[in-house]
Amino acid sequence: MASTVTSRPGYGQLLRTRGAWTFLLPGFAARQPFAMLTLSLVLLVQHTTGSYGAAGAVAAVTGVSMALFAPFTGRLADRHGQRAVLLPGVLVHAVAGLSLTALALMDAPLWALFLAAVPTGASVPQVGPMVRARWGVKLQDSPLMTTAAAFESVTDELTFVFGPLLATALCTAVHPAAGLLTEAGLTLIGGLLFAAQKSTQPAVAAAGHTRVEHGSALRIPGVRVLIVTFLGIGSVFGGMQVSLAAFSESIGEPGLNGVLYGVFAAGNMLSGIVCGAIAWKVAPQRRLVIGYAALALVASGLWAAHSVVVLAAIGLLVGMCIAPSLITGYTLVEGLVPAGARTEAFTWLTGAVALGQAAAVTVAGQLEDRLWNGAGFLVPMAGTALALVTLLALRSRLATRPNGRTVARGVGHRVPVTVD
Repeated sequence: MASTVTSRPGYGQLLRTRGAWTFLLPGFAARQPFAMLTLSLVLLVQHTTGSYGAAGAVAAVTGVSMALFAPFTGRLADRHGQRAVLLPGVLVHAVAGLSLTALALMDAPLWALFLAAVPTGASVPQVGPMVRARWGVKLQDSPLMTTAAAFESVTDELTFVFGPLLATALCTAVHPAAGLLTEAGLTLIGGLLFAAQKSTQPAVAAAGHTRVEHGSALRIPGVRVLIVTFLGIGSVFGGMQVSLAAFSESIGEPGLNGVLYGVFAAGNMLSGIVCGAIAWKVAPQRRLVIGYAALALVASGLWAAHSVVVLAAIGLLVGMCIAPSLITGYTLVEGLVPAGARTEAFTWLTGAVALGQAAAVTVAGQLEDRLWNGAGFLVPMAGTALALVTLLALRSRLATRPNGRTVARGVGHRVPVTVD
């Protein structure tokens, strides 16, 4: 990919944006538990049932539930404000997480764990999309929007460096339930702190003062293409979580799981930092295709790794290929979706990652239980390959009008709306 570095404003100027730190710090705290949830569930349920298949299935129900409810939460936030959605959401999530933990420890039947997993996943606070929406309000037409997209992806991956390490340490060194209990507590505290930052949340248009009719961002063709692309990325996250846990267990070093996943996430974070520091000459649609092809290629080698060193090296490369695709996808939303529907659009993408992760956790768990050790790594290979084929076939739908204009057909706007 051809690129050049220019004098375009970078991270320093971004972080000097007035009021940014008031939502960045609590936003980071509130999204940290998201990186702990799936792995904490897998480790707890596998401990109580002895089956990675059962653990993956419970985690999958949580992921599917989050994926289905996340866009609804995003639309409510666009209509009624983020605070109105966050306050009840974090309370429900804390209670649901504690209930799921108690049921697992009491050796409740699998169907009971499935029932408790539904509200646990449905109430996961969508802090990442909400932070991205706040950047949109702060920056508007600024060229710093691309830098903000990169910064948020780096922040997400930073949580996936610390989250799995913390979850693994708590579940293996303290108690199998400690990871999920900590996740519930951090979600409650971080979510309440973030909700308290009322001054930076996007304004809600008053009824009767706007010509915008509420509709779903899902009706925009480019958003649907990005959803499929992010489903493939989710398959990498889910497949890696289960397969790395099974690999670490098979060599008698369960604590190594967090380290290996941390290496994978670190690669993602580092490449995200680089992407945000570069002014790309290549169009974002083409960048997405090239970056995603690299991801599919590298992910196809995971199943062949049979040593810690090789697996860590390939995992690092896979992580380095994910960030460019994530950043480019979120950047494309700015040109495809009107401002009044962006929180919902961001939650569709976040939900797609969760749904892909849920499916991957389920399939990878079954493969690890029924086939050979490492069979779960076939899931990231298949998921990214299928998503790449879809992306290649439908990439023309990601094009926006010149000068960043896009017609808001499908989200109920009566006139074209200029977006970043």
